[in-house]
Amino acid sequence: MKTLIVVTHPDIKSSLINKRWIEELTQYPDKYLVHQLYEAYPDEKIDVLAEQQLIEQHDKIVFQFPYYWFNCPPLLKKWMDEVLTHGWAYGSKSGYKLADKKIALAISLGVEEHELRPSEKYKYTLAELTRPFELSFEYVKADYRPLFAYYGMEHNTSKKWVEESIPLYLDFLDSL
Repeated sequence: MKTLIVVTHPDIKSSLINKRWIEELTQYPDKYLVHQLYEAYPDEKIDVLAEQQLIEQHDKIVFQFPYYWFNCPPLLKKWMDEVLTHGWAYGSKSGYKLADKKIALAISLGVEEHELRPSEKYKYTLAELTRPFELSFEYVKADYRPLFAYYGMEHNTSKKWVEESIPLYLDFLDSL
């Protein structure tokens, strides 16, 4: 079964990493379905039923996004608020439609990995900063997996650096 990659990037045209990841993933249509939220919903009016049906068709779901201001892009938060509804995602016998689905995050960051440590500039690890995702997906009984992160966009933008992320990301997806 294909892995659903839900991409949430508000300016994908100027992206280095996320745009390149999408280009690579679309070369494997038998393995990955790339679903771009900002492309699907430029007006940010989410078709909840369509999104729920898409989720139900996949056993592995990856939320891919750039991490800035210590959070995800706003459309992903809105998506979670509107799509993960009571009676569908949780809270009833017929709910828990994400139960046992493998769910992970794939995040690109501007900061260097070492900056996200207790004794460093940002004080917390990325796992700690993304704990609300972990808790949310565990609440709906999904199988939340360790995240993938590619660090350093503020200092590394060479084509070589971008290309080095591709096999790492593909290996991560294959490991789900």
